[in-house]
Amino acid sequence: MTKKGISTMKKLYWLLALFAATSLVHAGEPEGPHDGAEWQIWAYSSAAPAPLGTRATVLGLDGSVLREGSNGWTCMVGNPRPAPEGGWPSAHDAMPVCTDDVGMKWMSDFMSGQDPEIDRDTFMWMLHGDVGEDNTTAGVLDKADAKDPSQWIESGPHLMLLPADPASLDGMSDDFNTGAPYVMFPGTPGAHVMIPTDGYYEYQDPQ
Repeated sequence: MTKKGISTMKKLYWLLALFAATSLVHAGEPEGPHDGAEWQIWAYSSAAPAPLGTRATVLGLDGSVLREGSNGWTCMVGNPRPAPEGGWPSAHDAMPVCTDDVGMKWMSDFMSGQDPEIDRDTFMWMLHGDVGEDNTTAGVLDKADAKDPSQWIESGPHLMLLPADPASLDGMSDDFNTGAPYVMFPGTPGAHVMIPTDGYYEYQDPQ
């Protein structure tokens, strides 16, 4: 592993220790329509630990600001699939993300098919997980379309490291079955580190 890779790993384990000591308390899921402001604010902001998520700006399904934040972070839907009428049935289905302005730039580039260009490493929380990805290939939205079904992973709660230099992850494992941090989309401009947290295998058992 390169010196950059070793530095990245040290940073990851420090963050995991910090995460273990962080309060994750959020208000319980509210009743009401899932395309309404109250449910969306709860679902999207609880993608990050409190108080980070509770102080973040929250964007709605249409991109409008549902709540102004105070800490420079933004929480929003991360699922690239079209939202069903009435909103996502669960927070897990919505795949909400919380990140800072650098992470928002990374996501904007990535979702528009461009190579992400950011000036520093950053982080993105997804404590509600996602509904599934091909770990080798970005943009595969159905397990049936994966080149190798064994590379499909439906994630539970996790934190992501988004690197300014994807090459810094070269040589890091892409095995998502061990519980250790691993690389998603290895060897591509969208490569990033997935850092499993408690409950990561809630939706898919490790192989």
